[in-house]
Amino acid sequence: MKFTGTDSYVATEDLMVAVNAALTVERPLLIKGEPGTGKTVLAAEVARALDRPLIEWHIKSTTKAHQGLYEYDAVSRLRDSQLGDEKVKDIANYIKRGKLWEAFTAEVPPVLLIDEIDKADIEFPNDLLQELDRMEFYVYETGEVIRATHRPLVIITSNNEKELPDAFLRRCFFHYIKFPDPDTMAEIINVHFPDIQKLLVREALNIFYDIREVPGLKKKPSTSELLDWLKLLMAEDIPLEVLKERDPKKLIPPLHGALLKNEQDVHLFERLAFMNRREGR
Repeated sequence: MKFTGTDSYVATEDLMVAVNAALTVERPLLIKGEPGTGKTVLAAEVARALDRPLIEWHIKSTTKAHQGLYEYDAVSRLRDSQLGDEKVKDIANYIKRGKLWEAFTAEVPPVLLIDEIDKADIEFPNDLLQELDRMEFYVYETGEVIRATHRPLVIITSNNEKELPDAFLRRCFFHYIKFPDPDTMAEIINVHFPDIQKLLVREALNIFYDIREVPGLKKKPSTSELLDWLKLLMAEDIPLEVLKERDPKKLIPPLHGALLKNEQDVHLFERLAFMNRREGR
């Protein structure tokens, strides 16, 4: 079975090729792209399209690679031994399975999402090389080897906060999700708001892409923020004429809090509007 997108996720041709290539060569799929381009959602949609279970491992700055394999709770075992609990005789009672263990022992081939791998320590990717290569790992406390019953499709996302090691990159199939062009964005909008006015979409997209092109913008608005803005425009019943009005003295669009997410960018637009007002005197 091949991935061809879903009714709720617009996948470009090159993204579909990347997912299917990773399935064919049985390599982890490393996905990069701007925040808000659908990297994390991709794993859920691939799992749904291929009718596979989804296992999610969301990485934090404190996450260690071994936590994806298992964790041994020595403190609980010591406490139980002091209380005379019989379960201390079986050390397996104190082994907590990680996400890779879950994926390796799943009854059907799952989709394993390792989300935002670049948030962790630089050694984190290297610490998973052998496990992702061999699809197995050793549990020292019990002496058992956990092997993958079925090879999972591993989807790894990165926001490029850190460079990933070359040895790790060599083992992945890589794809960069480009920011959607206006036509693709219109398709995405249609999936989420099938009854929205086409003229509203056209004017909103013009404003949205104009904002993204403003020099000096600290955080460009993303796809998810555009969808939030459109939802607000419809909920507040903002007249189309308000969006069509391209007065350079009023550069900030209505309900701009959905698009501009920090005070520096709001101040930037206020300064630009002020300069345009001065020039127009």
